[in-house]
Amino acid sequence: MHQFLQQIFSGLAAGAIYASLALALVMIYRATDLVNFAQGEMAMFSTYIAWTLVNAEVPFWGAFLITLVVSFVGGMLIERVVIRPVENAPVLAAVVVTIGLLLIFNSTAGWIYSYTVQDFPSPFPDRPLFGALMTTRDLGVIAVTLAMLILLFVFFRFTATGLAMRAAAQNPDSARLCGIRVGRMLAIGWGLAAAIGATAGIMVAPVLFLDPNMMGGVLIYAFAGALLGGITSPVGAVVGGLIVGVTENLVGTYLIASQLKLTVAFALIILVLVFRPNGLFGTAIVRRV
Repeated sequence: MHQFLQQIFSGLAAGAIYASLALALVMIYRATDLVNFAQGEMAMFSTYIAWTLVNAEVPFWGAFLITLVVSFVGGMLIERVVIRPVENAPVLAAVVVTIGLLLIFNSTAGWIYSYTVQDFPSPFPDRPLFGALMTTRDLGVIAVTLAMLILLFVFFRFTATGLAMRAAAQNPDSARLCGIRVGRMLAIGWGLAAAIGATAGIMVAPVLFLDPNMMGGVLIYAFAGALLGGITSPVGAVVGGLIVGVTENLVGTYLIASQLKLTVAFALIILVLVFRPNGLFGTAIVRRV
């Protein structure tokens, strides 16, 4: 029973990271109907920026905040320079662009930092809590994720910019008629998604170690969480990410070898697409033709 509870709490910590990246995927999908396949590599590159700052003796949380700002600005620039020119192009063209971004970020990180695995410091000590059911590091990761989600909720619920972003995502034409600059809102959305992804990368790097390929598996788990919760639902992305984290741990411990845990994410993706394409919290989109 102790091991079972331990796997659940550990899965919640991993799921919090998947939830962060899933939330970034959902934000961009709601705004542009586009899955950003480069989201994981953008997060990885941001994590390298944080690692560089920490090695330059910048305090961890100072490096964390600087990285979020740099990631936010970088996300806005990507939307403005790379994504906006293809926003009216066929969907396949936009998908190819995001895959191209994935390869560019991966190869650039390898060129600048090499493919050598690096240690990334954790801001939280790794001490057991609650009878060794979880560690202080797990609790810290969950706390950071929850704090970020609360800030996002307040932003979208109570600020003028957040409300404008929601309007621009739900009905761009009506938002324009109300005087909302939809293009600017989309750029801000990409910036926020990049900052959220950077948070996920910084939180997961002390566990996985830092290298240019570290976010490949995390992105698959996050994508599974986003689909499970509903690719159009921010709440669903969080719930789906947590479910995927716990499921991955339990299945990898009791049913299959740990080396095959990634297959759990692929199986979830297939099952959701076959039996419930809208996910747990997503809604079907009906268009008049």
